[in-house]
Amino acid sequence: MTTTLGLPEAIHACLFDLDGVVTRTAAVHAAVWKETFDAFLHARVGEPFRPFDADADYAEYVDGRPRADGVRTFLASRGIELPDGDPDDPPDARTVHGLGNRKNDLLLERIRTQGVEAYDGTLRYIEAARARGLRTAVVSASANTRDVLRSIGAEHLFEVRIDGVVAAERGLPGKPRPDTFLAAAHDLGVDPPGAAVFEDALAGMDAGRAGNFGYVVGVDRVGRTDALYAHGADVVVRDLDELRGQGGRA
Repeated sequence: MTTTLGLPEAIHACLFDLDGVVTRTAAVHAAVWKETFDAFLHARVGEPFRPFDADADYAEYVDGRPRADGVRTFLASRGIELPDGDPDDPPDARTVHGLGNRKNDLLLERIRTQGVEAYDGTLRYIEAARARGLRTAVVSASANTRDVLRSIGAEHLFEVRIDGVVAAERGLPGKPRPDTFLAAAHDLGVDPPGAAVFEDALAGMDAGRAGNFGYVVGVDRVGRTDALYAHGADVVVRDLDELRGQGGRA
């Protein structure tokens, strides 16, 4: 292992998820998904209804997935199927894309009013990785990745951006499929065994393992270390500062 980054020496590139790894936005995503799904379930089922669980349901069905996939996967868990509709459906449409757009409107309003914070330990880690000559990419299902990175002054830290916009343009399936991570490694000119994946989502762990990446780092901000290991993490840390000379649980 390298002494300053906690990575195998064969690693030449680092592929970072955004929400929950670089920025403190995972909890915001979970909260607005809950608001979106609870309103939908209440209107469809009435009282009583089983609310969306911002911890368990978010982690299992939504976190890390493209927006429409998250809607489909969660609703399927409740035995509900909606028509896909169109990507530009209004937020009150009872379609997969309509629900997703409602969620995105709520998210953008939260970001506009509350701002975005970065995890300083991650920014320090990325700077250290770049100083050692490692290549860097951000890989996120979010279509708002560029704006979020600009808002925290971090766009320059990544040579490659594979996000919801790029994935749609290239027809890349999202996590838990490895295609977006594979595209980032390809764009950096690095084979998967030479790249490390940094993720907080279970779907991201699955993608990292499915893509045969050289190292998969789970970032546990909410207390699901065991689940991250079960989904393929090589190491789990609470913050990336822990990797620099300390490491997570072996």
